[in-house]
Amino acid sequence: MSQLQDDKVPSKTVGESAVHDHTYKVFPNDLNSNGTVFGGMVMGILDRIALVVAERHSSKTCVTVSVDSMHFLGPAKRGDILLFRASINRAWRSSMEIGVKVLAEHFQTGEKKHILSAYFTFVAVDENGRPTQVPQLIPQTPLEQRRFEEAERRRETRKLQADERKILREKFKDPSQPQ
Repeated sequence: MSQLQDDKVPSKTVGESAVHDHTYKVFPNDLNSNGTVFGGMVMGILDRIALVVAERHSSKTCVTVSVDSMHFLGPAKRGDILLFRASINRAWRSSMEIGVKVLAEHFQTGEKKHILSAYFTFVAVDENGRPTQVPQLIPQTPLEQRRFEEAERRRETRKLQADERKILREKFKDPSQPQ
């Protein structure tokens, strides 16, 4: 189902790189002082799973460049099974947005609840650590098309925010401090 881009890098579909229901059992050592899953542990797992998606899509080494809108929507508790889902939303020249979702499944009842969503941006790099071209994405379903369009809007927002930070840093630049 791959198509060729102008420079002969084959385009890919979402399904070619997605991760479905990677599981993780919550044990006591995974809990914070509130008795719920430690968010940093979940974030680390998400970064690795999103990396798998980025590297499957690009067939290149990838590095995390940003994490957007990480929202913890509810807690996971001791004994829960975490279900991690990740798929590529959009690819640009060398960067890709990967959407991630985590569900907590109660180990006795099977009840599932959505506990986290986030967006990771990765850049594919060559053997010298320089950005390198990635395949474009072929969204096939209405859901994939919606995610594809939303990813472009998030990218535009990231660029605007970066410009605003640059302006503020220049405005409040302290010549005695390293930038």
